[in-house]
Amino acid sequence: MLKNNAKKTAISVASTACICLLLLLVAAQHQRVQVKEVHDEKDIGTRSLQSLDIEATDGAQGTSHQDNPESQAKKGFSAYFSKLTRGRREIEKPHLSSLSTTDASPVEDINADDIFIAVKTTKKFHQSRMNVLLDTWISRNMQQTYIFTDGEDEELRKKIGSHAINTNCSAAHSRQALSCKMAVEYDKFIESGKKWFCHVDDDNYVNMRILVKHLSQYPHTQDMYIGKPSLDRPIEATERLGDNKMRPVNFWFATGGAGFCVSRGLALKMSPWASGGHFMNTAEKIRLPDDCTVGYIIESVLGVPLTRSNLFHSHLENLQQVPRSEINKQITLSYGMFENKRNIINMKGAFPVEEDPSRFKSVHCLLYPDTHWCPPQVAY
Repeated sequence: MLKNNAKKTAISVASTACICLLLLLVAAQHQRVQVKEVHDEKDIGTRSLQSLDIEATDGAQGTSHQDNPESQAKKGFSAYFSKLTRGRREIEKPHLSSLSTTDASPVEDINADDIFIAVKTTKKFHQSRMNVLLDTWISRNMQQTYIFTDGEDEELRKKIGSHAINTNCSAAHSRQALSCKMAVEYDKFIESGKKWFCHVDDDNYVNMRILVKHLSQYPHTQDMYIGKPSLDRPIEATERLGDNKMRPVNFWFATGGAGFCVSRGLALKMSPWASGGHFMNTAEKIRLPDDCTVGYIIESVLGVPLTRSNLFHSHLENLQQVPRSEINKQITLSYGMFENKRNIINMKGAFPVEEDPSRFKSVHCLLYPDTHWCPPQVAY
């Protein structure tokens, strides 16, 4: 009997040891996966900062990048990060219903005249980019739209009058030049007395009807920062505090390439860091471009979170993912190139791609078929 008991005890101990060993193996494997994921996240975060740094300094350093192998390597990282981000978004893209505006009852009764739309451009793009905007969505929103550029243009002034604003900022695509223009945009908005400040780039189409409907869901007196991030995690930056002291900060920001809106109530609170030239000083503290600086002031300094909207679109995302049936329900659209391929929305439209490479003319005819230059009876 003692032998049987001893045998049972030995079997029990062996079984317990086997189970423990299996549990240890599973735990070790899980820990390796977690470590790998953390490492990958850090690597992606580094690439995102490299990408921003390249964009911010591209204009300042000019063509010297072409002959610099290290710069070419950095650009490779930037392209890889963009491709990786697009791939993740394609897997994690939101349900179709989130691409269309909600039918919620308006919180505030506003109209187009309550919105200040700032379009950032540069003189060299007045012909190639601004003309299509002036012929399409701006043509119906002249009183609400202000064009911020860096050089005098009599033709542009004839078309839009005093709403063509020469910021006297540098034409370079550097963070300093971009922040200089944003500083002027902010001051002009405050002077206007309008309820909403919305910033877009010269490669954006703005659907004003949807923008008004969307903003009417929020009170302009409250703290509202609405847009779409281009990164899939908060950006990490270094804040310079003076006396050679620095501290790390991280925050979300809405990319200017898709457009974003700020309520007047929040814009007024931004004044100590944004008005009268303070915006450029704030941008210099974190050494990041204009849209990042707006996010820093709102999220990191004032503690107001970004309200995300998938109705804003930039050339940094795969625009082919916008369904044809939802095109008329978006706030902004964009266009661009990626790996020598057109990155444009997928639609038949009133014009062939060769004649309408941005697809903005076709979008405009979809929204406003009564436009005199739109061909009649077009299938979309």
